[in-house]
This record gives sequence, C-alpha cells and structure tokens, in this order.
Amino acid sequence: MDLNGKSILVTGGTGSFGQHFVRTILERWPKVRRLVIFSRDEQKQFQMAQGFPAEKYPALRYFIGDVRDADRLHRAFQNVDYVVHAAAMKHVHIAEYNPVECIKTNVYGAQNVITAALDTNVTRVVALSTDKASAPINLYGATKLCSDKLFIAANNFKGDKDIRFSIVRYGNVMGSNGSVIPFFLKQRSSGELTITEPNMTRFNITLSDGVEMVLRALSDAKGGEIFVPKIPSYRIMDLAEAVGPNCEKKIVGIRPGEKIHEEMINPGDAPNTVELDQGYAILPSGDQRMRDAYVREHGARPVESGFGYSSGDNKDFLDIETIRQLIRQHLDPDFSV
Repeated sequence: MDLNGKSILVTGGTGSFGQHFVRTILERWPKVRRLVIFSRDEQKQFQMAQGFPAEKYPALRYFIGDVRDADRLHRAFQNVDYVVHAAAMKHVHIAEYNPVECIKTNVYGAQNVITAALDTNVTRVVALSTDKASAPINLYGATKLCSDKLFIAANNFKGDKDIRFSIVRYGNVMGSNGSVIPFFLKQRSSGELTITEPNMTRFNITLSDGVEMVLRALSDAKGGEIFVPKIPSYRIMDLAEAVGPNCEKKIVGIRPGEKIHEEMINPGDAPNTVELDQGYAILPSGDQRMRDAYVREHGARPVESGFGYSSGDNKDFLDIETIRQLIRQHLDPDFSV
C-alpha cells in the first residue's frame, strides 16, 4: 500500500494512538497529500502542533470537531480518501456513571462517521474497537459492540460506492493515556500500588503494533471484517511486581463494569472466525465468498468449534522481566527497580 498522494483523516487524532499513527505516516509516506487530525480538544491540538510544526509537515491539518456533530464531520471528510476512527469515550467507570454521554459519542458518533463517509468520496474506513466489545458486561463495551455492528452493516448499504468498512479490535495499549502501566509507574513513588482484583489478566499491545494492524486493515480489508491480533497477556500481580517490587500492593476491589479477564473473540463468533499468521479475522456471517478469498489469498484456517480468545486462557504470558524490558523499550528507557 502506498499512501503517498492520499488524504487521510483520523478522528480522535490527538490521542495516544492518533499521534503514533500520524508520526508513522509522516515517516513512511512523506508525500502524503493531507493528514487531518480531527478532535474536539483545542489544547491537545495546540500541543500536538508543537511536536509536528507546520513548516516541517505541510500535509498536516488540524480540524476542531466532535464526532457527535454530523455536519462538522461531513465538512471534514471532503476530499478525504481514508478514515481511521479512533475517537471514543474509553474509561469504563466514567461510562458507567455517564451512560448517555458514552452512547452519544461511541454509538451515534460511529453512525455519523459512517454517514459522512458514504456521503463523500472516502474509500476506506477502519474503526478501532476493544476487547471489551466481546461479550460486554459494561456500558463502554456495549457501546463499542454497537459501533462494531454499525460499521459491519455499513457495507450492506454502500450501493455501488467504492468504500469498505472494517474494524480492528485489540487489548490494552501499553502506555496509552489512562492505562494501568503509566498509572503504576506514577503510583510507585508513593510506595503503594492499588490493585482492584489480584486474579486479573489483561492483553497487551504496543502502540506500534496497533498502528501496523490498522495499516494492514486499510490495505487488505474487503469490508466487514473484525481483525484481532495474536498478542500476549499479563497478570496484574506480575505487572505490579515488575513496576514496584518493594511497594505495598493494596487490594481495593473491582470497579463497576470491570472484568477479571478480557476477551477478544467470543466462542459464539467461532463459526465466522479464521486464523491468520498474525492474528484472526471475524468475517461477516454467511459470507462464503469472503471466507474462500481469505483461504485463497491469506492461507486462512478455520478455528475449532467453540474457540474463544481470552486474556486468562492465552497461551502467551509476559513474565516479570519481559514486562520490565517492554517498559524500558516503549515507555521509559531509564526505568529500573
């Protein structure tokens, strides 16, 4: 895939993913025509512009707007080729206490993105999902499941337009805003780490790997897939030991809407799931032509009946020393214990 000469828009572009995605595009495709950062936070846009100065990166555009605002999206999507939808309310406990606000952004906002893409000349849309969308027990996960369904269904009413909607679903992004590793790193100076549930496990993916997944989806998606990576898990107590071996580990109890283990593929999705070398793809139900194409073009293999993919049952777990190495590599080169 060559993105030189293309116009790309990222909703939620000032977030952790958005900034890493933008940096990757600018380094890899220096002749990209336009790269639009669409977000509602003017302060974050101002700060991001300091790291990506206009005189050095003339393709960059900063567009203040909210995915709740359909008209603003429609204006922003003019002459855009590819859209990456990363904007969302993402904090589980905040969504539990502000449910309607979460629905407005994650569900209605998703539909606004779809409508704006269909009404303009956009040809590819990749939406970021979450492990919490699989068999959700919290409102955030439920809204992202609704969002996933909307993007999948959008392929059914595109008519003769050359546009494909697909989804990338992955677990906790290492070092992203509000995630547990930076939280522990900040807490450890106090000598105490707060842990909600000692048996908890989580998937782990780096920002770089998340960006590469999205780029593969932009290149390869046929429309309607949910792409899931093969990534490791960690145990929350191993993470706590890796970050603060001398800290007190205070158990505070599970928060509203939290799961002990996260899931990216529910066993109910197994009949539509195929295994790829780098992950899995949940294909649209009953689309035999797409399944045949994945077997032919990517060597896809059907998964076993009842297959599920959970952070607790994962075959690949990070040990304590590997977690420390990843922190040094991706978050803090001076990290030590």
